[in-house]
Amino acid sequence: MNKAKKENLINITEFQSDLVQWFQEEQRDLPWRKDKNPYKVWVSEVMLQQTRVDTVIPYYNRFLEKFPTIEAFADADEEAILKIWEGLGYYSRVRNLHSAVKEVVSEYNGIVPDTKEEISKLKGVGPYTAGAVLSIAYGKPIPAVDGNVMRVLSRILLITDDIAKSSSRKVFESAVERLMYHDNPSYFNQALMELGALICTPTSPSCLLCPVREHCQAFENGVQEELPVKTRKKKTRHEDILAVVLKNEEGKILINKRPEEGLLANLWEFPNLKIVPLLDPWETLQDFLSTEYLLDASIEQHSFTEVRHVFTHLTWTIDAYEGRLKSGEVDEYGSLRFVTEEELEELAFPVSHQKIWRAYKEQKR
Repeated sequence: MNKAKKENLINITEFQSDLVQWFQEEQRDLPWRKDKNPYKVWVSEVMLQQTRVDTVIPYYNRFLEKFPTIEAFADADEEAILKIWEGLGYYSRVRNLHSAVKEVVSEYNGIVPDTKEEISKLKGVGPYTAGAVLSIAYGKPIPAVDGNVMRVLSRILLITDDIAKSSSRKVFESAVERLMYHDNPSYFNQALMELGALICTPTSPSCLLCPVREHCQAFENGVQEELPVKTRKKKTRHEDILAVVLKNEEGKILINKRPEEGLLANLWEFPNLKIVPLLDPWETLQDFLSTEYLLDASIEQHSFTEVRHVFTHLTWTIDAYEGRLKSGEVDEYGSLRFVTEEELEELAFPVSHQKIWRAYKEQKR
């Protein structure tokens, strides 16, 4: 059965009414729903990509307290934006947002574009972000299709296209366009997202609580647990890493700035290296500091903490050691720097190295 015929099996007007009424009555009280300012909507949508709502709320509030206007954010330096984003991960999101915001301020007088053509030209703004901002902030009837929406519609309309394939997005965007509630596109798009987050969940969907259960073809056919169709991801790669919290005679700590491109770009970290598990970690760390940085250091024989961190494509196990610098200097104009504990607290570190620092301070108490 083709998709057009599938959609003809549901009463679109009743579906819209049931969905939007449920959202009006049951929507969560979230800070970004209090204001339809396009800048604030945009910030929230970028933060919510690949991050849970509960995690985002305090970050969103702190972000807008520091950068209450689009101009304030555009004027911020990179160190400040990385620090406020510290812990949210996927740092390219905030870098792209910053570049795009600066363009909005310089080219659009600080007013976020209200057309799909213009907003889609901004760095980091894909179809979902464009649709979310335009529909929520400007009331434009434009689809905002994310994983939640694809899951919901795959069940309601019995769509069996593989949602892991980028080509499938067009199928779902077309479905949203045909189902769109033009009287309130903002609530319609948000309702689809909310339904996926609260009711039509990836596993064990709460079908008996669903406001649009009567319209759901997957429920009618008893296949809601089998949808959406999604191919499995490739196996993640694992790396074992050694890191060191190294202090000099003044009590300052050695830190390193990551490259401008690639994973965790421009964030600060403690000196570290990937290792082969069979090697002696203590000797390996000593040799690394000597050959890589020309530093002679006294390293403790045993690590003070082990940190595990999971990325979408990669996992890390980091054994962290502490040590004292015996001799050697670093070029302060390079990527290395000795900083005080107070200075360290002001810089942006990846979550894994934040955990190392917390563990280090804890064992010193």
